[in-house]
Amino acid sequence: MRFEEQRLHDIFSQIQNRFIAVIGDVMLDRYIWGKVSRISPEAPVPVVDVVEESNHLGGASNVALNIRSLGAVPVLFGVVGEDANARELKSIFEHEKIITDFLVEDDARPTTVKTRIIAGSQHVARIDYEDRQQISEDTTRRVIDRLENHIGSIEIIILQDYNKGVIGPSLIHQVIELAQKHEIPVLVDPKFNNFFEYQGVSVFKPNRNETEDALKIKLSDEKSFEEAARTLRNRLNSEHVLLTLGDKGMLLLKNDGEITRVATRARNVADVSGAGDTVIATLAVAMASGATLVEAAHIANFAGGLVCEEVGIVPVDRDKLYDAALGKLGVLD
Repeated sequence: MRFEEQRLHDIFSQIQNRFIAVIGDVMLDRYIWGKVSRISPEAPVPVVDVVEESNHLGGASNVALNIRSLGAVPVLFGVVGEDANARELKSIFEHEKIITDFLVEDDARPTTVKTRIIAGSQHVARIDYEDRQQISEDTTRRVIDRLENHIGSIEIIILQDYNKGVIGPSLIHQVIELAQKHEIPVLVDPKFNNFFEYQGVSVFKPNRNETEDALKIKLSDEKSFEEAARTLRNRLNSEHVLLTLGDKGMLLLKNDGEITRVATRARNVADVSGAGDTVIATLAVAMASGATLVEAAHIANFAGGLVCEEVGIVPVDRDKLYDAALGKLGVLD
């Protein structure tokens, strides 16, 4: 899809002050960078001499960061522990100008942290600090109470699930019911555990692997892509389904049965980490800013392609996205 500059300008000019709620698993991504020059005498494992450490926003936090990077206002709902990692997260949020007022602290759970150890260009190991048990009904209620108190300013809700315990059936059903009451679209980036709990949402956006696991089928060609999308829309009673298919791009099935194919847009894929976060964030921001669903899907696809060209999890750059959608970066057919 080729955008006329005036149409794209109209959409981007409406982004500021659009309030997008993100509900899901808030995480801290920690990177330990180092060098390997020897094997440990204690076990046949490399010894990593640490050169640098860095902390970044991960999970639903990265979705919020992408929303902020595009110029809209993320309203982030999630659960953190009462620990040093939560304080580190909040420090990054403050630096990125992301409001933390809606995060719930739970002293019975640790803040989720993924620590990646990288030696040179080699990913050596990942260490996870987390509790994947479902949050309590009391904690769920606290999240919903915060959402209810601020629902009047929110234009779109994203449910972002990583199977870390925050998103569960009770929370899902209450969020959807509240959103429908206030006529607010709900966009879903699912994981396997709660896949079929998202009944009646506006846009359901699984990736290829998640769809294959949930439906117990193999997606191998255009016919199977289309059949899977129709099956999901029927089983979930969702308005629209957006399948993300990696190097096969995207397939959008609208509520009127129309299918739109969106070709992949990355020029030089360096790292696919975080691309799904960027896609759902951009889709929501574009929709809130007046784009049609088809337009929003194409813009989101450009955004996903751009972040795949970067190493590590980085948010999309608004100016680069604008130029990419106009064909100025050489990514249009």
